[in-house]
Amino acid sequence: MGKNTEIKLVGQPILSQLLQLVDKWSFKKLVQDKKSDHYYKVFKSWPHFVTMMFGIFSRCDSMAETCEGLRAMSGKLNHLDLDKSPAKSSAGDGLRNRSNEFFEALYYQLIERYNSFLSDSRTHGLTIKELYIVDSTTIRLFSDILKGVGRNPINDGKKKGGLKVHMLIDAVQCVGKFMKITAAKMHDKNFLSEIQVPQYSMLVFDKAYNYYKQFNEWTEKKIYFVTRQKSNAVYTLLKTISETPLPKKQAGVLKEEEIEVGYKEKKVLIVLKLRRICYQDEKGRQYVFICNNYSITASEIALIYKKRWGIELLFKKMKQNFQLHYFYGENENAIRTQVWCTLIAQLLLTVLQKKAAVKKAFSTVATLVRIHLVSMLDVYELLKNTSRAWVKVKNKKTDQTSLFPT
Repeated sequence: MGKNTEIKLVGQPILSQLLQLVDKWSFKKLVQDKKSDHYYKVFKSWPHFVTMMFGIFSRCDSMAETCEGLRAMSGKLNHLDLDKSPAKSSAGDGLRNRSNEFFEALYYQLIERYNSFLSDSRTHGLTIKELYIVDSTTIRLFSDILKGVGRNPINDGKKKGGLKVHMLIDAVQCVGKFMKITAAKMHDKNFLSEIQVPQYSMLVFDKAYNYYKQFNEWTEKKIYFVTRQKSNAVYTLLKTISETPLPKKQAGVLKEEEIEVGYKEKKVLIVLKLRRICYQDEKGRQYVFICNNYSITASEIALIYKKRWGIELLFKKMKQNFQLHYFYGENENAIRTQVWCTLIAQLLLTVLQKKAAVKKAFSTVATLVRIHLVSMLDVYELLKNTSRAWVKVKNKKTDQTSLFPT
């Protein structure tokens, strides 16, 4: 047996290499600005951050598992700028009491740092360059700390608590640009009023966000949107721009219309003119879109809505590759902190994946990092190298005609 010499060892565990993506000087400045180390003598912000990253990347189910896991790394803690593993009680107190706003600010700091690096060509084929996608995902909690959504279960008694992650992503990136964590009962449309995007940019979202008042405000600010129209929507047809019958399995625009919708503001009826596009996909399914932009083609409107699937993939990555079934704390601040740290972990893996320039799936990258989290391997070589096993040394051919070859 001979060792595969393609594997390169380094003097830092993979976790330490991942944390190097966080600028320590900027981190310290953020600690000072947010005063997140005030009243903490032992468990300061950096040990807290490292502890959370270790637990999230290794998919620990509790803070006790996380602290015990770090304790087993006693010989490597110096690589993480830790003197010792935190006690479970200290880590629990920090998780409950240190404001989650610090980790929220850290996430946005990292987004700004890697903003240009993460850009790609996802808007290929579109004339709109500033394209943003809006959606939300619900995470069920073990108790009613945050109000859940929906009716009470028939057999389960009282419904569980839940939180909702509202997210705005840039279509040329694969990470959240702006986020808000609320109780699950908050309606999606309330998030729209908090979105700040440049003039002439385009927003795309599903029909859960139909909110005519907000649509009118965007139109006055020259901010455009594309969404699906609800089946029970009330509107007035002004004119039919085009109508083209298509075979059942041919994709294309069936009809383009100009419509008028209205809403009441202080008992005054306000009307808004919109484009209404009926589109058929390759499987014969029909969709109805509404849009306030008159300069792009009807086909491009359908393509823009198709880009909305990118945020669904982002939520899928977050829920499948990170431990959001178990939370390390039982108060609202602890839960929000863990969600923000999970988003940071996802961002760091996204940056790592792009830096390594590999075609491996995100789930594969997350698994390799989790398995080798404390190994002294070069993380980029680990992701690039596809033959990491020991190889057999070829022996000379032996005579196998006899049971005991000479």
